[in-house]
Amino acid sequence: MFKITKKTLLAPNIYLMDVHAPRVAKAAKPGQFLIVRVHEKGERIPLTICDYDASAGTVTIVTQTVGASTNLICAKEEGDAFLDFVGPLGQPSEFVEETPEELKSKRILFVAGGVGTAPVYPQVKWLKQQGVDVDVIIGAKSKDHLILKDEMSAVAKNVYVATDDGSFGTKGLVTDVLADLVESKGLKYDVVVAIGPMIMMKFVSLATKKYGIKTIVSLNTLMVDGTGMCGACRVTVGDKTLFTCVDGPEFDGHLVNFEEAMRRQVMYKSAEGQKLRKQEKESDSSCRCEQ
Repeated sequence: MFKITKKTLLAPNIYLMDVHAPRVAKAAKPGQFLIVRVHEKGERIPLTICDYDASAGTVTIVTQTVGASTNLICAKEEGDAFLDFVGPLGQPSEFVEETPEELKSKRILFVAGGVGTAPVYPQVKWLKQQGVDVDVIIGAKSKDHLILKDEMSAVAKNVYVATDDGSFGTKGLVTDVLADLVESKGLKYDVVVAIGPMIMMKFVSLATKKYGIKTIVSLNTLMVDGTGMCGACRVTVGDKTLFTCVDGPEFDGHLVNFEEAMRRQVMYKSAEGQKLRKQEKESDSSCRCEQ
């Protein structure tokens, strides 16, 4: 069993948890994910690693309640435990294969959208530890939905924020901030890493292709089983069919078939939503019977 040592509400329906998992914490690298299972009959839920502390033996995850399975995870409290907490899985960020000198020669920009801010954080933190300063754009619906801004500011050179309603930072989309940095401020980036909603990554990739900037995206939201066996996370990258959980989760954003990926994602979300509604209906029926 893997004990939850800390639980924090970051934003509406978004929770941060520190979980005691020493072996995972010791082996984890930026960009990787893990599988969480709440109980013996629970589903296997892939979650990107938000942070890890090898000395404390803890791994940090950030979860948003979007379906039945994530509701079960977020219902857990400090002192409770998960049955399974398996990882690290997937390929680490390509940055870990480069030398500090190579990394310092590049200007890197991260674009984080919503809960995608969580998997961006460990990459920015790791780069900071290598002596590499990067810029970060964080996008959120509103100030209330903005997560990990202070933590990101502590490890990034510059943090720019865009909110849909203008309640914090720039009013608009992350692509508006990207355009301002490149076109108005004249900043030149060698690499852009975008992690967030699929539609956001699509339009970031379209923008950076116009600017001629290499772009990496993380398709972690496509994963279901996390082993490649279910086939749900198949994605077309260039002329190849790859599996997000085995070959990724990070890919060349200019080669990803986002239309196909978004269709596949909608299918999974619909199934999760149906399961949640079924559970709520059964819970309501049980309450009426008890009355």
